[in-house]
Amino acid sequence: MVDRGASALSLPDDWPAHPDPILALNRMGGFDWDLDTGVFAMDARAHEIFDLTPEEYDGNPESLSPRVPQAESLRLDTLVTRAIKDGSENYGAYFRIRRRDGGLRWAHTQGYIRRDDTGRPRRIIGIVRDASDELRDLAAHREETALDDARREQTNVVQLTTAALAHARTVKDVIDVLKDTHGLIHLGATSLVMGLVEAGRIRLIAEGPEGSFVPGTLVTRIDEPYPMSEVVRTLTPRFIESPDEFAAGYPVLWPHLTGLKITSAAYLPLIVQARPIGAMGLLYSDRHGFTPEERNILVALGSSIAQSLQRAMFYEQEKDIAQGLQQAMLPRTIPSVPGADVAVRYRAATIGGSHGRDIGGDWYDLIPLPGGRVGAVIGDVQGHDTHAAAVMGQLRIVLRAYASEGHTPATVMARASVFLHELDTDRFATCLYTEADLATGVVQMVRAGHIDPMVRAVDGTCRRISVPGGLPLGLSAEFGRLDYPVATLELDPGHTLLLCTDGLVEQPGADLDDGMRALAELIATGPDDVRALADRLIEVAEERGGDDDVALLLLRRRAPDAPQAGSRLQQHVAPGDPEALTQARHMIRAAVRTWGAQERSDDVELVADELVTNALMHTEGAAIVTLRLLTGGGRRLRVEVEDSSSALPRRREAGDSGVSGRGLLLVELLSDVWGVEARGGGKCVWCEFGVPERS
Repeated sequence: MVDRGASALSLPDDWPAHPDPILALNRMGGFDWDLDTGVFAMDARAHEIFDLTPEEYDGNPESLSPRVPQAESLRLDTLVTRAIKDGSENYGAYFRIRRRDGGLRWAHTQGYIRRDDTGRPRRIIGIVRDASDELRDLAAHREETALDDARREQTNVVQLTTAALAHARTVKDVIDVLKDTHGLIHLGATSLVMGLVEAGRIRLIAEGPEGSFVPGTLVTRIDEPYPMSEVVRTLTPRFIESPDEFAAGYPVLWPHLTGLKITSAAYLPLIVQARPIGAMGLLYSDRHGFTPEERNILVALGSSIAQSLQRAMFYEQEKDIAQGLQQAMLPRTIPSVPGADVAVRYRAATIGGSHGRDIGGDWYDLIPLPGGRVGAVIGDVQGHDTHAAAVMGQLRIVLRAYASEGHTPATVMARASVFLHELDTDRFATCLYTEADLATGVVQMVRAGHIDPMVRAVDGTCRRISVPGGLPLGLSAEFGRLDYPVATLELDPGHTLLLCTDGLVEQPGADLDDGMRALAELIATGPDDVRALADRLIEVAEERGGDDDVALLLLRRRAPDAPQAGSRLQQHVAPGDPEALTQARHMIRAAVRTWGAQERSDDVELVADELVTNALMHTEGAAIVTLRLLTGGGRRLRVEVEDSSSALPRRREAGDSGVSGRGLLLVELLSDVWGVEARGGGKCVWCEFGVPERS
């Protein structure tokens, strides 16, 4: 029976096998070096490895010099000498052998040092083998490992770049990612260029490093002989593998790049939905050619960059539209208000994520009112989108309209709430409306779910004004609670009233009261000028960031040219109340004397009496008589008589039937100027008299 395990190795009869056939079958040769005589004996396989015949070798190690280059021989001698001296038992080394035909092959030797009882080295017994295939395989493995490492590193760069691009919101953000130390610089690029396609041209948006800009390439046509133009036309990447190829392909561009020592380049079209939006070029100074793997990685990178650029371009377009809408909804200009310094500011929110829009529903407004009064509004519609901005614009307009009609602050707020409720929207709004009489400093305030205002005194101290409030606009109408309490404040000359939205106060995780205290400290330490103070507050909001927009209105009452005590007097005159009418006449006489208008005393008393009488005779309600001393543009005494009838008075000329309306002829004749203003559901008839300056 045949032993199936038998092989050529088991054919000899002697067992176990002698060392010689074992070494020969493993392509190894043996040697025995007698250190006393210097004889270096080798077997037949060793002769083959050194490419020598037995006749060519006489046992002298120096006879191997034609086969072992001098540098290799010196290295081996040093290795053996050191092993002998330091007491080593063996040594091993790779070395090169020059074959008979002059070519070189790698070999490996390993020797065992035999010593006598005294430790003296007597013999070295060892092996020598052909290591060419081994080192070739090792080199190939190392090369493959290096290529794998390079691919892995490039893939990591692509992954890191793609991850960073996911957070880029603007085109500048995309460029910053690519120029960052964790970006394309890891791919070894010396220079980066990028352009966007606009109206049949390519506009350069990035180039680097500094000083590498090529004149005339800021805007180029797609049909021009440039590599970025070519890849946009063909939608195909262009890999340039040598300076000669670059110079031959693009003779117009190449002379401008010679200073950068460019050896190769990769130009990639940036394509989104089969449409080129731009192109990118990577220029290298230490690379010649691109492997298929490198080309694939760069193409994949170009696709990722194109998607990020498109997303950034859409974001910037939406941002421009949103900001345009926001600006259109806010007042284009703030009117000049006699007797006050005003500053307004708006800061758009910065909403995170690719779907956010830098737009909100915050707004401010300043409304000039008759009689030296001014209305100031601050408000915030729920939400951060175009719908919030649209609702804000409509709400601002109706608030201005209601205030201009002469309604009281509480009525203005109540009507605005009803309007928002009926606007077919699910949004509500907070609002603070103030009406300030700059001549007297009296400020009336109503609040609809908004944060309180603040007042800064001349000495810089700042305090929060507690204003009782009602529900936010829209909700108050829904729940039938349209009552808005009115708070009154006297704003002294030099004091500043601050109205703002909660974006200036609220911080994530912080209490609102803490935020109000921090804001008060910031206002107290801020500049005296209202515009500089407004800038400072917005700067702090910018530094803090946040996902809410900020609207801000500052109103400082100026000191009057000639301050007068009691510069505003008012009397309520009810129908059928002769005592109230008498008190009103006394008030008028006292005001005329106090304010130095004795020369016009008879005219003022006669006209005021006529206006009050007309109001009581021709309306059903009471009359409110108000006297003011106005100082802007010259000292003037102003008489106002307000009633609840919206019917306007009619002036009749002499000869018309009846006597009704003839009192207006007297008013026109005796006063310097007069007029009628709507006041909510009623009206106000007013007239002014010039008062001489005090000496």
